[in-house]
Amino acid sequence: MKVFTRELRFSTAGEVDLVDVTSEIEGVVRESGIQNGQVLVFVPGATGAIVTIEHEPGLLEDFKGALRELVQEGKGYLHDRIDDNAHSHLRATLLGPSECFPVVDGRLVRGTWQQIFFVELDVRPRHRRVIVQVVGE
Repeated sequence: MKVFTRELRFSTAGEVDLVDVTSEIEGVVRESGIQNGQVLVFVPGATGAIVTIEHEPGLLEDFKGALRELVQEGKGYLHDRIDDNAHSHLRATLLGPSECFPVVDGRLVRGTWQQIFFVELDVRPRHRRVIVQVVGE
């Protein structure tokens, strides 16, 4: 079994910024040379998330609105006494820091409209990294 790891680095615009990393992930899978296995996409950090969603502008805005409605800012969260971003942490916890995808015949398997996005949930622009690890043969 082979393990191949790469790190993606990019900057975000701040709260609920969506960054499509699909093509970068596909590139890592190709570069790995692994034909059959899995690819893990993971964000180290407590205010970022990895999700899959269709890359359609209306749907992306709907997603942002749903997040803002589901976990609202300024609701008196205890963590806000520390750094005013409790809603960011709560959103990240609900979405999760990683996704895992099959690799079959050297290709990332995903649905026709399924794109992979990093979601910035912190209240300010950030420099982010995403770990991409391909495991298999």
